[in-house]
Amino acid sequence: MKRIRKHLSPRRIVLKVGTRLLSDPRHRLDPKALARVVGEAATARKRGIDVLLVSSGAVGAGMGILGLDLPPSALVERQACAAIGQGELMHEYARLFRRRRICVAQILLTRQEMANRRSHQNIRRVLERLLHRGVLPIVNENDVVAADELQLGDNDTLAGLVADMIEADLLVILTDTDGLRMRRDGRWGKRIRVVTVITEEMRRAAGGAESKTGTGGMITKVRVAERMARAGRPTVIANGGTPNILRKVLAGEDVGTWFLPSPRRLVARKRWIADGLVPDGKVVVDAGAAEALLKRGSSLLPKGVVAVEGDFGEGAAVEIVDEAGAVLGQGLSRYDSRALARIRRRDSREIESILGYSRGDEVIHRNDLVIG
Repeated sequence: MKRIRKHLSPRRIVLKVGTRLLSDPRHRLDPKALARVVGEAATARKRGIDVLLVSSGAVGAGMGILGLDLPPSALVERQACAAIGQGELMHEYARLFRRRRICVAQILLTRQEMANRRSHQNIRRVLERLLHRGVLPIVNENDVVAADELQLGDNDTLAGLVADMIEADLLVILTDTDGLRMRRDGRWGKRIRVVTVITEEMRRAAGGAESKTGTGGMITKVRVAERMARAGRPTVIANGGTPNILRKVLAGEDVGTWFLPSPRRLVARKRWIADGLVPDGKVVVDAGAAEALLKRGSSLLPKGVVAVEGDFGEGAAVEIVDEAGAVLGQGLSRYDSRALARIRRRDSREIESILGYSRGDEVIHRNDLVIG
């Protein structure tokens, strides 16, 4: 209780509800589950807390309207269900919240908009204005316009990005499990109440199957909690089927798993580089460069670049991997892929003579680089 006490009076929360929580056994939208979520959000609002809701459920709602018993596997079929179901989902939310005299707004986002700095700032301004006016924003991914490579992939990730964007004091992810449990000898152990540092063992325990209509599993939620921690924000993963679960979370009762903020926080720009951008390519580095990046916090120089993968321009986000394929981090490349392929393994002093110009000695400056 002592470790979480200072997080129990949030000014603003992001509440994320998943597909499993909102679906009946036939994978269709469950009106009773929807009403429970509305009740949770309304209760928090009565306490003077700003609430932003990130809600899945559009695919399930579309399945119900089409009379489908099995979730579609093809992306275009899922998008069609989402297109049909999103309107129904918002209609039900608006109706239920209206009964409680709460106005709602629909916000549909894609990774492309979240990755663009200008769009990102505009979305933030709109969300801030809605919250200032007492409106409850309901956010979902715009599945119809998001091509496969531009999809955020799950609303857990979206919830984390939005929580950071509006500087929420707490992210609450409601799902159909009680929280994070460790797995030993093929058996599930007790629920972990508080996590201060996410270990590799925890990541392995969180790995598992995704839902049929949703896309996120526990491992995704843990990764989001890890990103939130380095942004200095706590996350709670709890069972949305538990009556009054949000009230219990905010009362500090023994429910769910709390992930506490990290003492080492990334600045906003580096969080945007690490979490908001989709890498357009890969840069493979040798052992010496990997050690310099990991242990000394160095910039990446062309001499340490072994190979370049993908077709990207200057300033693009690229993933940095070692020769074994392990991901070391992500950063913004000063050189496009063709130029980088020409100067790889070369000394920085040779850049201008090779290319006829120079964007600097570094391929990726440490100010544009996030390791880990």
